[in-house]
Amino acid sequence: MCGIVGLLLKKPQLRSQLGELMVPMLIGMTERGPDSAGLAVFGDPLPDSQRKISVYSGLTEAAASYDWAALVGALNETLDVGAKAQVKGNHAVITFEGEAAPVKAFVKQHTPLLHILSTGRSIDLYKDIGTPAEVAQRYRFGQLSGSHLVGHTRMATESAVTPDRAHPFTAGEDFCLVHNGSLSNPYGVRRMLEPRGITFETDNDTEAACRFLEWRLREGDDLHAALQKGFEALDGFFTFLMGTSTELALIRDPFACKPAVVAETDDYVAIASEFRSLAHLPDVKHAKVFEPAPEEMYVWKA
Repeated sequence: MCGIVGLLLKKPQLRSQLGELMVPMLIGMTERGPDSAGLAVFGDPLPDSQRKISVYSGLTEAAASYDWAALVGALNETLDVGAKAQVKGNHAVITFEGEAAPVKAFVKQHTPLLHILSTGRSIDLYKDIGTPAEVAQRYRFGQLSGSHLVGHTRMATESAVTPDRAHPFTAGEDFCLVHNGSLSNPYGVRRMLEPRGITFETDNDTEAACRFLEWRLREGDDLHAALQKGFEALDGFFTFLMGTSTELALIRDPFACKPAVVAETDDYVAIASEFRSLAHLPDVKHAKVFEPAPEEMYVWKA
């Protein structure tokens, strides 16, 4: 049992309130996921020539005292990419010029225990072990701004409680997924993807779904087509909530065993596993509130 939350703000003038509105949503899902939590937030994209990576240092010996300035200095000296780091606790968002692949390779070589959480022009990602309230305070979620976000609280059932197995999962650039439920065929999906050069970092079943859907997007499918192929390839019980740089998407399996509720107004679209995480939102009593149908795609544009 896990909790999912999502929030998309339709009006740009509300974007500074994204984190403030989201934190009670995430904390409201504590009973559904007390062991770890995380979120991916999407904002204005960087210029085409730039990328950023979200990096976690909690597995290193230094943890929250990791020397990010030394890493950035070595990165610039070696690759000359104009890198800068914005640090929160044991996370940093590193922005740089050029393609992501050489920067990611350098980071892993420089400090193998650093864990790269996300890559893109729009996405910042934070996840860690601890209760949702602890994680939200650790990374100052209440101060976040942006157009939309995807969040998760985890109660581990099929893999260890570690930061890398917490949600959201990412693949490619500016794509993330959170999951409530369990898949019965994640290793079959892995066996299909690995010969295509797709590598996995954990044994979490959600990672298989994330990498499958991102692979379909990379192969040229739009989000609707990728999700339709997901219904065909992914077996099990699931509610998936996904974020891209421009969209928030929600699907449930054909049996719709895992709960979800949506509240939509002229100002926002809010999604949670239970209504209690939506009850504090402004003007929610006048929102269109509904339970998503099974095997139906819901996609909202940011």
